[in-house]
Amino acid sequence: MNTKLIDFIKQLYGTNEFIPLHAPTFSGNEKKYVAETIDSTFVSSVGEFVTRFENDIAVFTGTAKAVATVNGTAALHTALYMSGVKRGDLVITQSLTFVATCNALYHMGAEPVFVDVSRTSLGLCPIALEEYLENNASLNFDGVCVYTNTKQVIRAVMPMHTFGHPVELDEILSVCKKWNLTLIEDAAESLGSYYKSAHTGTVGDFGALSFNGNKVITTGGGGMVLCKSVESGERTKHVTTTAKVPHPYEFYHDEPGFNYRMPNLNAALGCAQMESLVKFLASKRELAMKYKSFFEDTEFQFVDEPEYGSSNFWLNAVICTDRHSRDELIKTTNQSGIMTRPIWQLMHTLPMYNESKRGDLTNSEFIGQRLVNLPSSPLG
Repeated sequence: MNTKLIDFIKQLYGTNEFIPLHAPTFSGNEKKYVAETIDSTFVSSVGEFVTRFENDIAVFTGTAKAVATVNGTAALHTALYMSGVKRGDLVITQSLTFVATCNALYHMGAEPVFVDVSRTSLGLCPIALEEYLENNASLNFDGVCVYTNTKQVIRAVMPMHTFGHPVELDEILSVCKKWNLTLIEDAAESLGSYYKSAHTGTVGDFGALSFNGNKVITTGGGGMVLCKSVESGERTKHVTTTAKVPHPYEFYHDEPGFNYRMPNLNAALGCAQMESLVKFLASKRELAMKYKSFFEDTEFQFVDEPEYGSSNFWLNAVICTDRHSRDELIKTTNQSGIMTRPIWQLMHTLPMYNESKRGDLTNSEFIGQRLVNLPSSPLG
C-alpha cells in the first residue's frame, strides 16, 4: 500500500524529484509588488501594502477589522492581551496543537489547561470542554469562572482549527457563554475555511491567522488578528504599534504596547498572494478529493472536512491503524523523496507543559499515535 501511495503522489505532482509537505507558490505579482516596496523605500511597518493587505483579509474573511502582525504567534499573543488574559490566569485549549498556541499563553504569564479534541474535527471537543468545566470549575459571586481547587481565574477558551478543519464553534461558544469565558480562535492554519457560513476566526471575540512560508498564502513571516468590532480593531492596531499616540513629532505612548506591526515588504508579498488565494483553495480542494478517493476501501482513514463546515485542507492527513503503521508510512515515503510528517508532539508531553492541568485526552493520544500529514502544495 505504501508503494502505491508513493507512486500516486509522484503522479499527482508529475515529478520524481523531492516533493515537500507544503511549498509556497509564487506565480503572480509577488516580485512586482516587492520591487515597488523597495523602490518606495517604505519597507517597514508604514506603507500602503500593509493597509491594503489588512483590508483584503478583512473583506475576504468578513471580519470587522484585521490587524497585521509580524507572525502568527504575535497575533495570538495580541489576541490574548486584548481579551484581558492576565498573569496567573488559566486558558483552556488543546494538547493536540502546534507549540505556538501554548507559547503565546506562556508569554502572557497564563497557563494552558488541556481538554480533549474531537476525532471529527481534530480540534477542541465541546462535550469534553463542558465536562471538564462541570467537574473542575465554578462561577464565583462576581460571575467569574474559577478553577475550583486553586481559585485561579479561567479567562478564555482557545480552540485551534487543526489543519484548517473548523471546530464546532456554536457548541463551544454556547459553553463559553454559560461559563462567562472569552472565545479566542487560533485560526493560524485555516485561511479559507468556514464554520457553516462564517469564516474561521470571526466567531470568537478575536482570531489569529498565520502567513508562515508553509501556509495557504505566505508573507514570508506574518500574522493577522481578526477583530469582532471596529473599536477593538482600532485598539489592537494601537497596542501593536507600541501604543504610540499619533503626533507630528512627539513620542508619547499611553500604555504598554508591542512592536508587532507587519513590515510593508511582507505585506506586499501578501497582497500578491491574495490575488491567487481562490485559485489555491480550489486546487487544494481538488487535491484533497483525489486523496480521499485514493484512500477509500483501504486501511487508512482520510481526514475529511466536517459536515458542518468547509475546510481549506491546508495539510491533508490520514489516520493509520497503529503507531507501527504510521512509522512505516513516514519512513518509506521520506526514503522515496516524499515529505510526510507525524502530527506535533502533544503539548502535555513536552517538558515545559507536562505539569499543566488537563482532562482526559484519549482522542488526542489516539490521533497523536496514528496521524500522518501528506504533501499538500496546490497542484499545478
